[in-house]
Amino acid sequence: MKKSRDISRRKFLKQATIGATMFSIVPRNVLGGQGYTAPSEELTKGIIGVGGMGLGHINYKGSRLLAVCDADAKHLKTALERGGAGVDGYRDFRELISRPDIDIIHIATPPHWHALMSIAAAEAGKDVFCEKPMTRTIGEGKKVVEAIQRNGRIFRLNTWFRFRDNFYGMNTTVKPIKKVVENGLLGWPLKVIVGDPTGFNWKLGTWSGKTDLIPQAVPPELDYDMWLGPAPFKPYHPHRVHGSFRGYWDYDGGGLADMGQHYLDPVQYIMGKDDTSPVEIDIDAPQQHPDAVGSWRRIWMRYADGCELILDGDNSEVGSPYIEGPKGKIFNGFQSDIPELDKKIASLPDPAPQLMDFSEAVRTRKKFALNEANGHRSSTVVNLGTIALRLRRRLRFDPDKQQFIDDDEANRLINQPMRAPWRL
Repeated sequence: MKKSRDISRRKFLKQATIGATMFSIVPRNVLGGQGYTAPSEELTKGIIGVGGMGLGHINYKGSRLLAVCDADAKHLKTALERGGAGVDGYRDFRELISRPDIDIIHIATPPHWHALMSIAAAEAGKDVFCEKPMTRTIGEGKKVVEAIQRNGRIFRLNTWFRFRDNFYGMNTTVKPIKKVVENGLLGWPLKVIVGDPTGFNWKLGTWSGKTDLIPQAVPPELDYDMWLGPAPFKPYHPHRVHGSFRGYWDYDGGGLADMGQHYLDPVQYIMGKDDTSPVEIDIDAPQQHPDAVGSWRRIWMRYADGCELILDGDNSEVGSPYIEGPKGKIFNGFQSDIPELDKKIASLPDPAPQLMDFSEAVRTRKKFALNEANGHRSSTVVNLGTIALRLRRRLRFDPDKQQFIDDDEANRLINQPMRAPWRL
């Protein structure tokens, strides 16, 4: 493992604020012009966060691993053993990102780090592979979109159901559902209900936080200050970190944020909402704790054209159609009240093709199927839900300005402060 350079707080504040001119390197993949990667070159990557998803992605196809980074020395040791010879380890992600021989930065940290690291990687000339949810706040998502596009980078969000694999509870890929909707077989407007039959609420209780945490000593292997990063300081407890961090507002948004983008990104795609967001959100939920995420019963969203999205947290919609319009319904398991639906689908034109190979996207400089723009919009749906949950009341949202209407309290949750010295 490489030793981290001694970066003093004063030096860091002066030279290395995230989002500023933190890096002065010229990465190899821009030496031939903005966004250039020679087709014959082997793509290289570094992974930040190797305690869970990052560890599982060490050897995915299309790139060679050069470096891993984690604030936990035990996680780092495991990743280095699994990565094999030639893989370097870091405790400070800025050192990994600054390496000119790395093309792709894979971000597999808790979500409160996603925006800062994505922006830093883009500013350093790297392409970005980011785990879901894309960002913890709507404001962070907007900044990531701006940084990726300003720097001509390729971005992939790691949820894939809009373009491959059987979609939760539907016994089919998303493609046939998209064909049905796109060709008007259900009519318009649409209503989508995401709930228990699709498995949506399997983590709603699992990722609730605890309200009775007693501070404990930080284990010697964990750099807790780095793990917290931009999050407010809270005394250490093992339930705050690693897998169970999802139960705390400072780092994620419970089961809704953990699984929401897997379920809701395809909904955005199916309904053709990749460039917009709901305009009205309402919720039925018990009082929430200011630190620990709790449960909820129902979240309802409406788009400007009348389409509705219902997140069923208490199984009140069991037996309802998954998606319906004035002309027909599709139920979970891809059952329908439309006669001979399979034959009709076979005769319909396919949706527009999507680039589903991230390595190809990096080499050709073409947008990946789920990129910074549409990924931000589906992440926004998730974040609208978590904001409604925290406030427990109806909200109105302007999808063009990406802010709430006449609601200062809700807008403060769009752009949340970060702990110094971190800032976007």
